[in-house]
Amino acid sequence: MTQAERSLQLTNALRDAGVRITRQRAALLEVLSVADDHPDAIELHRRAEIASPGISLSTVYRTLTALEEQGVIHRHQFEGASARFEHANADHHDHMIDVETGEVVEFCSERIEKLQAELAKELGYEIVHHRMELYVRKTQN
Repeated sequence: MTQAERSLQLTNALRDAGVRITRQRAALLEVLSVADDHPDAIELHRRAEIASPGISLSTVYRTLTALEEQGVIHRHQFEGASARFEHANADHHDHMIDVETGEVVEFCSERIEKLQAELAKELGYEIVHHRMELYVRKTQN
């Protein structure tokens, strides 16, 4: 999905939720549409503040909640950190969280996906939904 398509999707989701698109919210939506990391609300506020000075942190939180309720962003609560946000339309992936820096790394592994499905099947289940979070530290070579 392009940045313009993401921006339109986010805008339409807010409108569908009955939320007015103010200058401050438009700036936040622009920041969200280009974010390819997993920023928290404070970081999103910092980025939006550059484009729209005066945006309140409460506006950021209310807007994120509305977008999450509309299903266009996902909230991740990684252990020991504030909630992080990402686009909901991304392909399935899992996360590694660096315990020293807080960096979030996305990854996909067909081997892991296959093994999870095999394990569930062996135990008489099918996977409906899952998420994997690995808490990691860079190795010293």
